[in-house]
Amino acid sequence: MIDTGTPSVEVERVEWDASSDARGCAAIVSMNRPDQLNAVSWEMLRGLRSAIDQLNDDEDVRTILLTGRGRAFSAGGDLKGYLDLQRDPVRFPKFLDEYSEFVSRLRYVRKPVIALVNGVTAAGGLEILLGCDFAWAAESAEIGDAHLKYGQMAGAGSLALLPRVIGPFRARDLIFSGRMLTSAEALDWGLVTRVVPDDELLPAGLAFAESIAGKSRIGVENVKYVINAGLASGTGVDDAMRLERERAVSYCLTHGDSLEGLNAFAEKRRPDFG
Repeated sequence: MIDTGTPSVEVERVEWDASSDARGCAAIVSMNRPDQLNAVSWEMLRGLRSAIDQLNDDEDVRTILLTGRGRAFSAGGDLKGYLDLQRDPVRFPKFLDEYSEFVSRLRYVRKPVIALVNGVTAAGGLEILLGCDFAWAAESAEIGDAHLKYGQMAGAGSLALLPRVIGPFRARDLIFSGRMLTSAEALDWGLVTRVVPDDELLPAGLAFAESIAGKSRIGVENVKYVINAGLASGTGVDDAMRLERERAVSYCLTHGDSLEGLNAFAEKRRPDFG
């Protein structure tokens, strides 16, 4: 039984049929704030970390499928909560530390972590996607960064990881414009590796997880470690994420455009940036 400490994160274990050659089980981790498009609150972030840590230690779990309830994977950070959080020079850096650490940690979980992108995915939701080993998308999914639309900047992976996944030109295009990619565009850009009909996303993910569970657990763990550790070492990704976090803290805590974006969001108006 997985206790995430919060109803905003749910975990379901899926056992294989007795006739399957697969060993162990899969775990589905669902972000569960559907009315807020799974906006990532501090409570949810800590629930995600707790769930991932427990599943990482569970030898029966061979694959982790990360998804969202409702019509979003995650629309990003909880901007209404940021109205207070970004005024706090102690709590806001701590929140970004935990967010960035969680995204980085996904790369070093011993088993594959696959994002099943079921809907809107933006900003902090995109950063969680980028921490996963890879992502599949439902046909209706939309994926983008969107930080700059609200006067924000990424602080947990978009600026460090997105250029390494889709290339710097496309990353700048997506980040500066704030636009959302369709699932077909995301596939073309290499942000997701498969697109499937909406109602087939979870079954397809489970079928893939079952295929992994038929392979050597230790072999899969070692392959994942070598790929991800090699990429991080070869690209300086940890230094890039540290730089991103430092700039985000400075900008969000000291520049009026950041708070103006949050106020405009809360007041349902266009922001008036300087």
